[in-house]
Amino acid sequence: MAIANKEKETPKLISLVETDYKTVNYVSGPLLFLKNVKGLAYNEMVHILCGNGEIRNGQVLECTEDFAAIQVFEGTQGIDVDQTSVRFLAEVAKIDVSIDLLGRVLNGRGDPIDGGPRVLPEARLEITGSPINPFAREKPEDFIQTGVSCLDGLNTLVRGQKLPIFSGAGLPANELTAQIIRQAKVKSGEQFAVVFAAMGITHREASFFRWDFERTGALDRVVFFLNLADDPTIERIITPRCALTVAEYLAFNYDMHILVVLTDMTNYCEALREVSTAREEVPGRRGYPGYMYTDLAEIYERAGRLKNKKGSITQLVILTMPDDDITHPIPDLTGYITEGQIVLGRHLHRRGIFPPIDVLPCLSRLMNQGIGSGKTREDHRNVADQLYASYARGRDLRKLVSIIGEEALSEEDRKYLKFADDFEQVFVSQGDEDREIERTLEISWDLFSMLPKSELKRIKHEFLDKYLVEREGTEEEVAGSDSASADAKATPDKEAAKEEAMAEETKEQKPAEAPKETKKESDSASADDKATPDEAEGEKNLAEIVEEMKDEVEKEKVE
Repeated sequence: MAIANKEKETPKLISLVETDYKTVNYVSGPLLFLKNVKGLAYNEMVHILCGNGEIRNGQVLECTEDFAAIQVFEGTQGIDVDQTSVRFLAEVAKIDVSIDLLGRVLNGRGDPIDGGPRVLPEARLEITGSPINPFAREKPEDFIQTGVSCLDGLNTLVRGQKLPIFSGAGLPANELTAQIIRQAKVKSGEQFAVVFAAMGITHREASFFRWDFERTGALDRVVFFLNLADDPTIERIITPRCALTVAEYLAFNYDMHILVVLTDMTNYCEALREVSTAREEVPGRRGYPGYMYTDLAEIYERAGRLKNKKGSITQLVILTMPDDDITHPIPDLTGYITEGQIVLGRHLHRRGIFPPIDVLPCLSRLMNQGIGSGKTREDHRNVADQLYASYARGRDLRKLVSIIGEEALSEEDRKYLKFADDFEQVFVSQGDEDREIERTLEISWDLFSMLPKSELKRIKHEFLDKYLVEREGTEEEVAGSDSASADAKATPDKEAAKEEAMAEETKEQKPAEAPKETKKESDSASADDKATPDEAEGEKNLAEIVEEMKDEVEKEKVE
């Protein structure tokens, strides 16, 4: 028996791969350089043993026969080159994953920072993820409802899609992000969760997100990765990869639909540039590394669906355009990789419209995969096309009005002008309202009711007969507003008539022996009478100019 028990005993494992090197050469920014090291691997994890007993984490960024460059996640401040040693762990960066991560707040490396206990891991996975065979990918389909009309109605977010939001400094991107996270859901009733990674945000912004999620109860279905602006720069580089690893585990092991929200990718790219500068690499456009496109693609391409798997990963990426420049390398490269774009407009924000989404430059390339009968509603595509066309015409007429004035517009053009105003005030501006897709489509039909039916050329007749119900009072309100605007425009003429009447009264009150008209006055009066045909001809020329300008606008739209 003793022999049998001895055979069943498991021998204690002793690690033979850990080797300490005390050949630290120098420190540069977030990087630590060693010399005379061999047998290292790219992306291998290390422990930095400081002289005061502190242990920091790092990763091999570059290795040659003579030296190795290591990025230190906690930063290099306080490291004594002479008293520091490095231990190589012979493994890549990994993170503990579990379904119990839902409702938790973690730092950029995946460690809990919400005061709760550590999560018992169900698995420990590499943060780089597993490459997806393109043949194993399933086509993105079915939509995710965000409760935001400009997204659901005009730029639908589809499961498995990667869609960026281009914001600018000072625009309410954080408020819009929080609203989408708390409102997002799938209509089918399947399991849904959000993995939110915030990179390089301030303490005030972090407090806002935590307060909003806790207040609304959204935190229960969110895994929150938080990397603050004063956290190590290197940690910012692994934060989105940790978030995507957790998302992949939940999606493909628990058959959940995961929405991954990454903000702000501009801070992530700044971290890439800082590391590239410390490595003294040849810079690319505006100082960013030449491999930034590849690096971003490694993150964005982890979205999608797999065959024989029910779950999906959808990415919503938020970035800040420096100087509102959409041609900047960060939004430019992001646009190449992702499948559309949502653009926030500063002119709408100045007018108090929230969310200030400028719909004309927006696009969702996979929208048709997630809308229509059985997904949203049969008229969805036609409604979106007509909204774009009518709003674009209204925007063009605004430019025309700034040149010739609103008085020169026809009655039909004035309706389009009012349509553009109401579209922004009613459809785009919704505040904190959580709108169902049906409500978004109904608002669209309400807007269409103010236009002539003959102008709704992008909608099928069967949908016009079914959904274009005359709302009670709509036409009267439009007519009333038009007459009011006409009265406002006629005010100068009324004032002139009033002054003329007063002049006549004054004239009647004068004595009968009023002095006769001088020859000069009579000549000027006759000259005025003669000028009347010229004025009529001038008005005719003005009408022709207006028509020519409208034709030019139509030609520009066609081109």
